[in-house]
Amino acid sequence: MKLILASSSPRRKELLKQIGLRFEVVPSRVEEKIKDGEDPVEHVLRLAEEKALDVANKSRDSWVIAADTIVLIDGEILGKPAGKQDAYQMLLKLSGKEHRVITGFCILNTSNGESVKESVETTVTFKELTEEEIQGYIKTKEPFDKAGGYAIQGKGSFMIREIKGSYTNVIGLPICEVVEALQRLERVK
Repeated sequence: MKLILASSSPRRKELLKQIGLRFEVVPSRVEEKIKDGEDPVEHVLRLAEEKALDVANKSRDSWVIAADTIVLIDGEILGKPAGKQDAYQMLLKLSGKEHRVITGFCILNTSNGESVKESVETTVTFKELTEEEIQGYIKTKEPFDKAGGYAIQGKGSFMIREIKGSYTNVIGLPICEVVEALQRLERVK
């Protein structure tokens, strides 16, 4: 059976390529909306499953991998910034503080409906950011398609004081846990 990544994220594609998996990309069309009062873990798991199901409906005899990542700080879910001001506010909130990056992923077998849903959490601590650092980072345009408005693997790495947990989770796909789930599903030997 073929493997399908239900995401247009270049970071998720690169992570799967790095470990040598062969896969196709079929982006899901699910809108990433946060429901009022929804638990953060339930949120990422729900969206990952919705994305997997969206792509599974178009694919036969496949394993579909879908994921959703959020940043959580002081009980507030930070998705992708809507614009410069939103990115600024997010980075200001993260400055000098610890936050959690939570990714939910779903792997779905389109042949028999078998699936695995898991969430992975990583704690990241930012250094204190100056006004110039925040404005300069926003000018790079890197914040705009990333949960929390930063890329740990890119120019945003200068902001990271400490990380506890999966580095690839912060990028957008916890590779160790995804591979373990695929192994349990007998997709990867």
